[in-house]
Amino acid sequence: MNEPYPDPDQVLSDAPAPAARTVAQPRWRIPLPRLSLAERRLLLGLIDALVLNLGLLAALTLRFDYDFTVHSLADAWGYPLLLTVLWFIWSSFFDCYDLPASSDASQSVWHTVRASLATSLTYLAIPYFSPPFLISRTTAVTFVALATASVPLWRLIYASVFVQPAFQRRVLIVGAGRSGSELARVLSATPERGNPYAGSGYVPVGFIDDDPVKLGGTVEGLPVFGDRTALRQVVQGQRVDLVVLAITHASEVHPELLQGLLDLRELGYTLIPMSELYEQITGRVPVNHAGGNLHVVLPLQDSPTRRIYGWVKRLADILLSLIGLAAVALIAPLVALTNALTSPGPLFYRQERVGRRGSTFRVCKFRSMVPNAEADSGAVWAADHDPRITPAGRVLRTTRLDELPQCWNVLLGEMSLIGPRPERPEFVADLVKQVPYYQARHAVRPGITGWAQVRYRYGSSVDDARIKLEYDLYYVKHQGLYLELSIVAKTAAVMFGLQGR
Repeated sequence: MNEPYPDPDQVLSDAPAPAARTVAQPRWRIPLPRLSLAERRLLLGLIDALVLNLGLLAALTLRFDYDFTVHSLADAWGYPLLLTVLWFIWSSFFDCYDLPASSDASQSVWHTVRASLATSLTYLAIPYFSPPFLISRTTAVTFVALATASVPLWRLIYASVFVQPAFQRRVLIVGAGRSGSELARVLSATPERGNPYAGSGYVPVGFIDDDPVKLGGTVEGLPVFGDRTALRQVVQGQRVDLVVLAITHASEVHPELLQGLLDLRELGYTLIPMSELYEQITGRVPVNHAGGNLHVVLPLQDSPTRRIYGWVKRLADILLSLIGLAAVALIAPLVALTNALTSPGPLFYRQERVGRRGSTFRVCKFRSMVPNAEADSGAVWAADHDPRITPAGRVLRTTRLDELPQCWNVLLGEMSLIGPRPERPEFVADLVKQVPYYQARHAVRPGITGWAQVRYRYGSSVDDARIKLEYDLYYVKHQGLYLELSIVAKTAAVMFGLQGR
């Protein structure tokens, strides 16, 4: 069982320590940009849009009667804009900006081929807003071919070149305790199916720590170079780009270490807390490494922008939930007939859940299990190939259409279309005791779909609940238009890919 607040990490102490390990200096250095996670996504997005529009331009210039001038391009500014917008919609659907996948040539090419093909075909299907020259069958086919080939070709170059060490940011971790070890594990893990955070652009080089037992040894396979007095020497000797402070309780940072960090910042080095880098790489909030710092877990106050966004989101919830209820009315007769033939019982299933501010409400879903499924077992998590699921329920769960009646809860204001999934009170009572900061997810309305649902598998244990909580809290901290649209695109991909459970 996890403690509400984990034990403090190994902090840098006053104990004397050996000097820093001698590091071999390279004879020369390639002056190439070492790209951060955000810079990699920006590079991918800019070049994707550029080569896609160059493909459109090339297809049009192949027609001898096209008047290709600067003025003609200026007058037709809407054509590349529409193509770019369509690309980013479909690229989100096919997850083209997942950095680990983008760093793998086969995955990246497969994702972008589908996205560019869908983008070009959608573009052709909107003739009023696309160039009239594309009416020509030859020009249209040429455009589709160039679009479908150009982006994957660029991505093949990216996956071959920009994952090389010369383009990776070298990270020194200050503190080799629990937080530092966890970050090193995330950055350098090599599980059977590959590191899920590979391609982030960050590579750990080692640690700084005052613990005499660790000095000169290794932690998570990385060397502990020296103590706080060797900080500057190690940073310069190892050509470090980013220094990560992996000490949970800031009050325990030694004054000499603090001064050393300030000196590095003055010299232009980038400093970042472990929790912030962990969020950027994983899309999760590290609840086990937050200590008592509430600001690490969630925003402590609402800004005017956040409040306005909340009002706009509520209006969108109302409008879209009405559309969802119309869809419920259309498919309900078919679900009722199928259930009547395979598992007679009520059409809808109501269950108590915990919502915003910890209040409870009754969620409404299409029934997907046999009636009285928990009569003997009590409240339990659903499992893979759960025998209680009906034939119709299996289809509903696979497509996630069983969630559609929750639009009624959205209309009532008990839920939102996007947010943390509401949990049952029986489970919440236990999870609050076992998972740090679990109640923080109740700061917003629960949702029909959410960041945890599109980033993590179906949870059926306390450890799964902790990981999903980390995703949920990331959403609570960073909710905005881009994140919401990303969740919508990924949810659509899950539904059409029949990946529900």
